[in-house]
Amino acid sequence: MTIKLYNTKTKTKEVFEPLDRENVRMYVCGPTVYDRAHLGNARPVLVFDVLYRLLRHTYGADHVTYVRNFTDVDDKINATALARKEAGAEGTLEELVHDRSDETIDWYHQDMDALGALRPTKEPRATEWIGAMITMIEDLIAKGHAYEAEGHVLFAVESYAEYGALSGRSVDDMIAGARVEVAPYKRNPMDFVLWKPSDDELPGWDSPWGRGRPGWHIECSAMSYELLGESFDIHGGGNDLQFPHHENEIAQSKCAHPEGDFAKVWMHNEMLQVEGKKMSKSLGNFFTVRDLLDKGVPGEVIRFVMLSTHYRKPMDWTEEKAREANRLIFDWQQQTMDLEPTPLGDFVPSKTLVDALNDDLNTHEALNVLKRLRNDPQRLLDNARFMGFLSDDVRQNARAQWLAHSSGSGPTRDLDRLAQNLDVLRKEALVSKDFSEVDRLKSALIDAGVEVRMSKEGVDLVPGPDFDPDKLEGLL
Repeated sequence: MTIKLYNTKTKTKEVFEPLDRENVRMYVCGPTVYDRAHLGNARPVLVFDVLYRLLRHTYGADHVTYVRNFTDVDDKINATALARKEAGAEGTLEELVHDRSDETIDWYHQDMDALGALRPTKEPRATEWIGAMITMIEDLIAKGHAYEAEGHVLFAVESYAEYGALSGRSVDDMIAGARVEVAPYKRNPMDFVLWKPSDDELPGWDSPWGRGRPGWHIECSAMSYELLGESFDIHGGGNDLQFPHHENEIAQSKCAHPEGDFAKVWMHNEMLQVEGKKMSKSLGNFFTVRDLLDKGVPGEVIRFVMLSTHYRKPMDWTEEKAREANRLIFDWQQQTMDLEPTPLGDFVPSKTLVDALNDDLNTHEALNVLKRLRNDPQRLLDNARFMGFLSDDVRQNARAQWLAHSSGSGPTRDLDRLAQNLDVLRKEALVSKDFSEVDRLKSALIDAGVEVRMSKEGVDLVPGPDFDPDKLEGLL
């Protein structure tokens, strides 16, 4: 089974061969935990969740290490904590920063769990690895790749000849096209911060350069080295991180550990749009994962829509896509409700599904494979679960709804009466050849979110995922 992945570094699709088949290692840049994850934040989570599942299947669950970090030291987190303090919250600013990080990490776990994403092997918090960051910065200074200036430590971009190779830009192009922080103590405008000072109130740590906190880029370099080594297999994230974050990670890591290769394969997912437009608060189309979940959009629907588009193409979230996914997943739930999943040790996923994923994570085709398995409910259930769908909780909820329908209480009792009425109208229409009343009632039922099933045996009405019992009023 050959996995092929598109490597951003080489701009080609390559056969993936891990450095160590006994320990396949992947690092993905995680969130800065200052607020709820928005819909765009969920895309890399789901893309690399599928890759994680594929790697575990190919090499064994015990032979894959997946690291995704939490950035819990950042100016945005400080700003949210400061706003709380000004609003009267008790505690020091540093305590409020820690509380905010804890709260946001908990939110993140809840939201990503709802999307069916597996937890990574390790989820380091940046604040747990400050010592490793200081050690790496000291080493970079000693090797002539970094310098101290006015309480800051900066990486000297000109000291690394290959800077810009990942994004394919020269330093001059990057200066012209990027918003760089202008500071009189910088030797080169592109030099970036490894360490910066903190005042007495903000979170900070003692260092050879005074009390301060790390820059963003050094965090991932230090944590990936400590947890995965000087060379590892895959580094992933959104393509907005390609420059400057990933470019800076490469420079730091290769200069600190020139004997290593850092990441062998670089993978980047494209960005997300909403109804054909960039997601933006100013356009009123910005929302979080929790916003959708609270509106009743199931997590598996969000997952399906996200994975319907190949990760290297822009993904457009639309209400119509969500409705179609909702109907499809509801149908899968109905088809597999009474089945037990095959134990993982006995389950072999569909070859056509695995072949699709092996081809640079072609999740669009993998979902098409699932659609074609509809008439084989057991294989549908097992393969859907391999892709992160039809979890135990989802299936239990679906079964509970079905049992409520079967009990014939409340709105479902009305459906039974309406099914009898529709069956009578249909029989009369077969004689009169006038189906207008049948069509009228059938349309009204469909509008109420009811699936209408007609056969020689009679009429069966099943509440669908959009069932609205209030719309049944006036139909009886």
